[in-house]
Amino acid sequence: MAEKPAPDNNGYIPGNDGWTRTRNWFRILTNQMNDQGKEQYRQSMSKLHEERDCKRCEADRDYLLQYSPIIRFLRTNIQQLSPDSDINASNIRCRRCDKRQNGGFEPGYGIQICANEMRNQSHLEDTMAHEMVHAYDHLRFKVDRGNLRHQACTEIRASTLSGECRFTREFFTRGQWKITEQLQECVRRRATLSMMGRPGVKDDVHAARVVNEVWDSCFSDTRPFDEIYR
Repeated sequence: MAEKPAPDNNGYIPGNDGWTRTRNWFRILTNQMNDQGKEQYRQSMSKLHEERDCKRCEADRDYLLQYSPIIRFLRTNIQQLSPDSDINASNIRCRRCDKRQNGGFEPGYGIQICANEMRNQSHLEDTMAHEMVHAYDHLRFKVDRGNLRHQACTEIRASTLSGECRFTREFFTRGQWKITEQLQECVRRRATLSMMGRPGVKDDVHAARVVNEVWDSCFSDTRPFDEIYR
């Protein structure tokens, strides 16, 4: 009889068969796995379910492109800036990501959605809107990718206008229960976290300082919306 695989030093048991997955899940529930082991487990599950996650992401993407008011609005405004820069199913790509991120925008490539990180259709809608604000800013304001102030500004605008910082998202999903200036705190926090991954940013203090330098003008700039949509 084959021996059962033993846990690694971090508590994770290698293997993707049903019994091993059950053992790993039980080890997480009983605090027998550290953060490194949990990350290994997450990676193994994302690889196992890659095809399923991408298909679900693509179906939700197609639905949102057709029916979501915020996605349709942003798409129309991007088309008005540059008819050759339409955001559609061909350049919104659902992929499995190794890093813990929701997605990204790259000029010339389009938008990548991390299908394995999407909780549901609403989460995908926020992520698509966030990246579409980046696409709009790239065309409208000629964002310089080497200029940290430019990068901070588009991160502030994307977090403000996408809906990802609305009260219900903060309260029910992230456990942020502050009532006053909740939107501003969320946008600052998420913009700072995004800036920490940019080349040239030394640490969280540096990231926060750059965000603060452009905060007033960028937070109040709601283009192409007349006001913060949601």
